[in-house]
Amino acid sequence: MGIWDRLGQKLSRTSEGLTKTREGLTKTRDGLLGSLRRLLPGNRRLTPELYEELEAALLAADLGSASVASLMESVREGVRQTGEPDATSVRTILKTAIADRLRKAGGGTDVRGSASPSVVLMVGINGVGKTTTIGKLAGLFSGAGHRVLLVPADTFRAAAGEQLEQWGRRVGVEVVKPQAGADPAAVAFDGLAAARARKADMVLVDTAGRLHTKTNLMEELCKIKRTLGKAMPGAPHEVWLVLDATVGQNGLAQARQFHEALGLTGVVLTKLDGTARGGIVVAVSDLGIPVRYIGVGEAVEDLQPFDADAFAEALLGEES
Repeated sequence: MGIWDRLGQKLSRTSEGLTKTREGLTKTRDGLLGSLRRLLPGNRRLTPELYEELEAALLAADLGSASVASLMESVREGVRQTGEPDATSVRTILKTAIADRLRKAGGGTDVRGSASPSVVLMVGINGVGKTTTIGKLAGLFSGAGHRVLLVPADTFRAAAGEQLEQWGRRVGVEVVKPQAGADPAAVAFDGLAAARARKADMVLVDTAGRLHTKTNLMEELCKIKRTLGKAMPGAPHEVWLVLDATVGQNGLAQARQFHEALGLTGVVLTKLDGTARGGIVVAVSDLGIPVRYIGVGEAVEDLQPFDADAFAEALLGEES
């Protein structure tokens, strides 16, 4: 069992965590359940027109066209088998189908075994909350008993390093201090060397989301990734993309681009509590990239390890 599995077991299956996920999905949940109640009161039969309206409601929640097409087929098949087209039955069918799709993407599983230190390369465009997410992850991992080192390889934005240092002080983890304007790949290399010397368990590497040079961002990130591999064979062990859930389908284009260039092993979705389009979690999973964490608030503990069944339950489960 790898370090990510152990962390997931320790952090995700708490009643508090499930409550936070449910609360964070309030806007999306209310939109979907409201549509179901409106479209399917009592035992109203699903007509072709109602199927179209239901499909539109799922698309409005940003589940993605491929996901929605598959989910609608599940609904049609479920209704054919049970003969129960009421809102409760349809909600149950959708909840099961969504959880199944999310599990297929891998969720929080770790397939690479253990490494010490475990190195995570964090990527994403500016404005998605990447540095803040790294700070929160550091707090979660440190709180779970792991020695964490933060590496500010976003040397093009001075505030990024300062922000990471603030997070380090806040959550009680060490932060490498590079020279101003240093080469990002060199900072990553030195940071990993420092982590090995200090016997850190985990290394989180921050990166730029935009460059002030003519260098292509993806080229720079690939260079950092290659350099980490030179510093430690097998590193980085994870490449996680931070996405702002409020941008909806635009986030899918980002995910595809980063995945093509870097081979993503996970996605962290932030600001889910601020959008009615939380179905983006399903759309991202359909790209074959596991969702690792979801952000449902401002506090450190509001960054929740992702769980497919818990997410589906929070989205379409019984109302409390």
